[in-house]
Amino acid sequence: MDRSSQPAPDAGRRGSGAPSRRLRVDDVTVVDPAMMKRAIGGTVVGNTMEWYDVGIYGYLAVTMGRVFLPEADPSLQILFSLGVFAATYVARPLGGIVFGRLGDRVGRQKVLATTLIMMAAATFVIGVLPDYDAIGALAPVLLVVLKLLQGFSTGGEYAGATTFVSEYSPDAKRGFFASILDLGSYLGFALGAAVVSVLQLFTTEEQMTDWAWRLPFLLAGVIGTVAIYFRLKIEESPAFQATQDAQASANEAVAEAQGRPSSSLALVRQHWRPILIAIGLVAASNTVGYALTSYMPTYLTDSLGYDPLHGTLLTIPVLVLLALLLPVAGRLSDRIGRRPVMWLGAASVLVLALPAFLLIGLGSIATTLAGLSLLAVSVALWVSSQASSLPALFPTASRYGGMGISYNIAIAVFGGTTPLIIQGLLQLTGNELVPAFFLMATSLVGAVAVFAMRESSQRPLPGSMPSVATAEEARDLVENQDTNPRLDLSEMPFIDYEPGPDPTVAGGEASSTTR
Repeated sequence: MDRSSQPAPDAGRRGSGAPSRRLRVDDVTVVDPAMMKRAIGGTVVGNTMEWYDVGIYGYLAVTMGRVFLPEADPSLQILFSLGVFAATYVARPLGGIVFGRLGDRVGRQKVLATTLIMMAAATFVIGVLPDYDAIGALAPVLLVVLKLLQGFSTGGEYAGATTFVSEYSPDAKRGFFASILDLGSYLGFALGAAVVSVLQLFTTEEQMTDWAWRLPFLLAGVIGTVAIYFRLKIEESPAFQATQDAQASANEAVAEAQGRPSSSLALVRQHWRPILIAIGLVAASNTVGYALTSYMPTYLTDSLGYDPLHGTLLTIPVLVLLALLLPVAGRLSDRIGRRPVMWLGAASVLVLALPAFLLIGLGSIATTLAGLSLLAVSVALWVSSQASSLPALFPTASRYGGMGISYNIAIAVFGGTTPLIIQGLLQLTGNELVPAFFLMATSLVGAVAVFAMRESSQRPLPGSMPSVATAEEARDLVENQDTNPRLDLSEMPFIDYEPGPDPTVAGGEASSTTR
């Protein structure tokens, strides 16, 4: 039975003996379409930038090993390059903690602008970094430092972006709008793949190792500048603004009682259960996601013998297919629920992972595309609901912080290390199907997390008032609040107001995002 749909015994009460608090029309947030478009656009371009960075390094993994560790054995070069990629994710939990706390205190928009600037700058500097032939062993050390800085900044990026979009979206369409964020992610990855493919097509392997590898990183400076411009145009989310207004005169003890922990340790103690659920969900979805994106170019070239150009080109149409599937699956989660869609994601990995890798292992272009497409379906079902489900696990006052900790711990352990773990398992066992078994195991973990989570589709975010697309929807919501199974007044942050005429359904005015 869906626990979130059951009304609390004291729903609507503010304390013992307090009169019941009714939902009024002016309690409901009516989303401003223009502001929402700017918010989604500003976050999507940043996420596209992040995954462009991830993509170009993933597709240049073999080349980066040759550039920064030229005297090593080829297998060691690949492990080094994938290890550097994984190092990025070691710094992400720290970035998630730091930026998550800041995001819950000073605002989502300010922190998201900062993380994007740091991320773009680190990627650009990699493009001008001296190689091993120029400065010797210092070159790989500096590469690791820059990737750690990149990881620290991205630690606050996805958690903040999903929080921001979720808080801006109407409750009934949050799955669809939040999935657009991940659409931008995979299009960014496809853009990175396309840039690398063009270079591989028009340069020799020697030219790629000598200088051409720098160009995708330098291009990140241009892309980052455009992304920063759009991100600076967005305004703070209405849910965060409302929470700040409510806590404007509160001290730390009151703020913690209202849901904002005084420290990261207090946050973990207060929200340990949703943190564990989020880690399980992210582990499952991002393991299969990173296997398809970051690891697959290396797998196709190193294990299956494709040349680097075909190893890159084969993944581009699959990434575009995946990006287009995400809003479809996100909209489906608005209709049938987040949990059913993620159940389908777990089941699809258990059923399709082995056939996918068997098809890829046959070696022809057609079977490889078919196998990659099967994996793309699983990724779409898992990832599409992630951006809307994870923020709904935490109340507004600690949402960014909770997301920052849980998401980045899971990514550090299960996401960014996926290419390294799979490559290590392949070299250890020699079994080309071991990636499939690894993905199946993590999806079982994710299935347990889905079982433990509450359904959040078409429901207000915890600690936030209902959010709708039109004033008519607001009036209808208030009129039917006693019979609506998706409303729990006990979880809503009612703010005291002066006694006076109660706005009626017929004459009341619903609030806007700028109330």
